[in-house]
Parts: sequence; structure tokens; C-alpha cells
Amino acid sequence: MQPPRFNVLGVGVSALSLDSATAQVLAARGQLHVGYICVCTVHGISEARRDESLRRIFNDSYLTTPDGMPLVWLGRYHSHRDITRVYGPDLLLKVCDEGRTTGLRHYFYGGKPGVAEELSRALLARFPGLNIVGTFTPPFRELTDEEFVAWQKEIAACRPDIIWVGLGTPKQERFMAYYVSQLDCGLMIGVGAAFDFHSGRVRQAPRWMQRSGLEWLFRLFQEPRRLAYRYLVYNPLFVLRTIAQLTGLRSYPLKSAAD
Repeated sequence: MQPPRFNVLGVGVSALSLDSATAQVLAARGQLHVGYICVCTVHGISEARRDESLRRIFNDSYLTTPDGMPLVWLGRYHSHRDITRVYGPDLLLKVCDEGRTTGLRHYFYGGKPGVAEELSRALLARFPGLNIVGTFTPPFRELTDEEFVAWQKEIAACRPDIIWVGLGTPKQERFMAYYVSQLDCGLMIGVGAAFDFHSGRVRQAPRWMQRSGLEWLFRLFQEPRRLAYRYLVYNPLFVLRTIAQLTGLRSYPLKSAAD
């Protein structure tokens, strides 16, 4: 059963906890073409405000999880009392851990050269018995038809339950929405920076900063040139738009590909 969604600036965010999201993922084991999961942040919502096609991708997902404390707070405002942050890196670890008992099959797609392999080694060391069936580091461009056909055959041969995608928002959401129906897998899950975090290439914010909604500040100090616009422009815009939505000054309707 799919969880309810609440409207955040036209994006339907799934009212989930980390435990319930993990249960949804594990329940899809052995199935094909279940769909794709977006772990949604304020950045993702802001990108979706600029691009209706991306907004529809979020709304057509199997799940769009609240990966960010502002979305958790909004979920609780909308009376979803059991909602918690479903942080991409945490979801990856929890699914890897709990999926070992059923032999859940994992595949890692994305990252810079060598990252997917480093991630696999780190996860295997952390979770003995983890079933990783493959990795792929894509070129920094769209796949050619020949490259996609070769990769499609590889996926058909190893039949992963989950393809974890680490391309960053909005690239990974577009990638998943386009390819999920063409690949013999169960779920595609976009987890962005989780590849860099768990391979050890990038430090994560302390837990207290994550819980208090200050992770963005930690990341801004780490990568100011890349993230300044995202956090110093998008975040204030998100707050202003959210106030307008909550007070009824502006309506943000939900739209899917069928609309």
C-alpha cells in the first residue's frame, strides 16, 4: 500500500519514516519494473519549481521521500505525525543491512571514476554477505545507444532488485524516469551524494546538524563555490514560497504525467 502524500510547492512528498520506506523497498524484492524512488530535498523542490517536467517526475515516482528536515516539519504540519527524515545515505545503509537476510540484489550506478567500486568495497566490509551484483561508472554525458544496449544486457543478466543511482539532482531523477521501464530491475533509487559519503570521499555533517536542519551549512562550508547558489538563493525562495502556500496566498497544484 502506497503511503499518502502531502503537497510541497506542487510536489507530492510521501509521508514516510525511514523504517516504513525501508519496508517498502524490501517488499519489492523479486519484482520487475516497480518504479523509481526520489529522495527529495529543498533543492529538489526548488529545481522542480523551475521545471514542470521534473515536477511531474517527482509526482510519478513510486515514492518521493522527505530527505530534509524542512520537509519533515511540513509533513508534521499536515498531520503526518510518524514522518521522519528519509535521508538517502541512511536509506542506503538500512536497506543494505536488512536486505541481507533475503539476498536482496544491489547494483551501483554513478559517481566519479572509481567511486562505485570504492563504495562497494566499503559496504561489503560493513555488511558481510551483502549481495552486490555489479557497478557502473557512466561517462559525463548521456549514454549512446550502443552503450545503453550493452548496459541493458548487463542488467538483464544480473537482475538487480535495486539499482542505486548516484548522479545528483535533477540528473538522477530524469535518468531514472527515462530508463526504469527499459531495465530488468525492481527499483531504481536516486541517492545523490551517498556514493561520495559512504565511499569515504566526502565527510558527512554531524548528526546533530542533520537533525536540526543545519546540514546545508556544513556542506556549504565544504563546497562553497558549487553550493552557494543552491543554499543562499534556493533556500530563502523555498521559505517565501512555502509561507505563500501555507497562508493561501498562492496555490501550487499537484501534476503528474497523466495530467
